[in-house]
This record gives sequence, C-alpha cells and structure tokens, in this order.
Amino acid sequence: MKALRNSWTTFGLAFLIMAIFMLFIVTLKGQHFLIFSFICLIASMLPFYWRFETRDIRAREIIFIAVLAAIAAVTRVPFAPLPSVQPTSFVIIVSALVLGPESGFIVGSTAAIVSNMFLGQGPWTPWQMFGWGMMGVTAGLISRHQWAQNKYLLCIFGFVWGFIFGWIMNMWYFVAYVNPLTIKTFIAAYVASFYFDLAHALSNVFFIFFFYQSWYRIISRFKVKYGLLATEDEL
Repeated sequence: MKALRNSWTTFGLAFLIMAIFMLFIVTLKGQHFLIFSFICLIASMLPFYWRFETRDIRAREIIFIAVLAAIAAVTRVPFAPLPSVQPTSFVIIVSALVLGPESGFIVGSTAAIVSNMFLGQGPWTPWQMFGWGMMGVTAGLISRHQWAQNKYLLCIFGFVWGFIFGWIMNMWYFVAYVNPLTIKTFIAAYVASFYFDLAHALSNVFFIFFFYQSWYRIISRFKVKYGLLATEDEL
C-alpha cells in the first residue's frame, strides 16, 4: 500500500506541474510559450526519475529496463511509414503492467528519445517522452488490480491512451505554431488530429489483443527467474 501511495503521489505531482504549465499557456501572451513548455515538461518528469533513483536497484535490473526501452524504440522504426501506428505503446504498456509505474515511465520516456535518434529529434521529443512515460505510469498503477489482467479491458485502456497520447502531442503543436491561441483554434487543432489518434488507438487494440498474453508471460518469466524489480508490495 505504501508503494501504491508513493506512486500516486508522484503521479499527482507531475500532473500538478503540468497544470501550472497550462496556466502559463492560458494567461501569458508573449512569445515564450515554447520555452515555458520545455521547462515545465522537464520539471514534470523529474518526480519519476527521482522515485526511480531512490529505489535499491541492481545493475541487471537497469540492463533489463534498458533492453525493454530499446525494444520499444526499435519496434517504432519499421512502422514509421504508417502514420500513428505505434507498437511502442504496446511494449510500454506490457512492460509497465509487469514491472510497475516507475519502471513503466522510464521505459516509455527512454523509448521516445532513443527512437527519435533514428526518426529525428525535435521540439516534439520531450512531449513524446512525457506522453509515453505517463502511459507507462498509468499501466503500472492499474496493474495492481485484478481486472487489469483482462485482455478486453486492456484493449479499452490501450484505445483510450491512443487518444490521450495524441492530445498530449497536440499541445506542443498548439503552443509552437497556432496563433492566436483561442478556444476555437484549440478545438480545431484537436479535431484535425482525430483520424491519426484513432489509428494509434486501433493499433494499440490490435497489438494488445493478439500479443499481450505472450509478451506478458515472457517479461514476467524474466522478472521472476532473476528476481528483478520487486515492488514493496511484493517483498
């Protein structure tokens, strides 16, 4: 229970920082929105890295997380020609379900920056790090519930996160390129991304439905066999 409370506290702190950032976006009317977005976005990720750093973690556990992050990054590259088809999201969700929210955040955020070494870095990278990181956090949080093992409910989870990820990514575009910043332009930017977000959501459903059980067993087998990343609730 203590681990769960700590995870929710970290999750809440990150979203509080993002809420402050949104307040800046709405109230400030200068030319520094993008700078504020990077500062607040990076600050919002610090609680998760701090939680990860304070854990008693071994070298082989770091290697295991690095391998999962690399797999998540590499699976994105072959699907790059297909807009918004993201097997990376599937790998992040399954990894977080097995390893927990902090590890899920590290896998997600690392996968974003590593995959962009192949596909191109840009102002969108921190937003992808945050979006996929939060996807890993929420998957890790629900993993403590029995219903999280239901493949059909996980398909719904993946479908919803396909849209949430798209909405997070829309923010950097809205902040960087949309002028003036009004409710009308805000809605227009989000409506324009609907079909891309839908493609992401449906691809999440596809990968979870057909591959979730086998991937979950494989990652769980490595975790149990080598005693990796046991949470406080499991000790």
